[in-house]
Amino acid sequence: MSTLTVPQPVPPVADDCEQLRKAFAVSLYLLHTASSDSLIVCRWGTNEKLIISILGHRNAVQRKLIRQTYAETYGEDLLKALDRELTNDFERLVVLWSLDPAERDAYLANEATKRWTSSNQVLMEIACTRSPQQLLMARQAYHARYKKSLEEDVAHHTAGDFHKLLVPLVSSYRYDGDEVNMNVAKAEAKILHEKISEKAYGHEDIIRILATRSKAQVNATLNHYKNEFGNDINKDLKTDPKDEFLRAPTVKCLTRPERYFEKVLRLAINKRGTDEGALTRVVALRAEVDMKFISEEYQRRNSIPLDRAIVKDTTGDYEKMLLALIGHIEA
Repeated sequence: MSTLTVPQPVPPVADDCEQLRKAFAVSLYLLHTASSDSLIVCRWGTNEKLIISILGHRNAVQRKLIRQTYAETYGEDLLKALDRELTNDFERLVVLWSLDPAERDAYLANEATKRWTSSNQVLMEIACTRSPQQLLMARQAYHARYKKSLEEDVAHHTAGDFHKLLVPLVSSYRYDGDEVNMNVAKAEAKILHEKISEKAYGHEDIIRILATRSKAQVNATLNHYKNEFGNDINKDLKTDPKDEFLRAPTVKCLTRPERYFEKVLRLAINKRGTDEGALTRVVALRAEVDMKFISEEYQRRNSIPLDRAIVKDTTGDYEKMLLALIGHIEA
């Protein structure tokens, strides 16, 4: 469930664009000094509070219309204005949030391929938490923006078990319905147990099941796995010391995304020195999807509300934008 709050009624898009223009404009005005005819140029800085009050409280459709209208009215891409006027973590959060969801996925995926490390789970997050149509749109946006395919970049920049799993994950177009085949679930639970028992973690059958089966079918298979063999599959996968960033997170992301993202937030906030990159990514990606469930899971797991944890670890306009997106009532 989304944590985004949108005012009712929503102001006309032309008004939003006009207010954003005013927020961006470094106003110049001239003053005559009292003792001479010389002129002094005075400046007013960017109005970050006004930017948050607008962009932090508009949904994806509304933000896209704001971008279109702003470009038509002022002859400038809104994202370029944001990039010029804002700085640091606040800038990255607002820019990511202002992107169309498919554009945002493409942008983050491209970053991930360029800066690939085994702990970079962005590609897996995108592949496992999007609907088939959303993932297709992300691939199309990637193709349009970077003039190459997401699949070829993932294939080029990854290796080993990561390559074997991530390429089919980002290439997949899963069935998105609720129907499951229990005979298939039982058979594939047995296959998973056999391959994991043999420590054949990169076996093609494990990859095939995780990368191609519908999420409903995967859930049915994993439920049968636990019932039949006594362990949650993630517990068995964790016996592989190399699997910290691969199959176990993939399973959790596919089946319990709120638990997966709660852990990402917990590690981002609770470790020494906040991981603003992970915090920004999760809030920007999930605020319109399931941030309410993630916040509830965070409080259950950590005995502190997410908004209080954010206030403790962040400051300034970055903090205010984060709070706005997670539905903090004072934001």
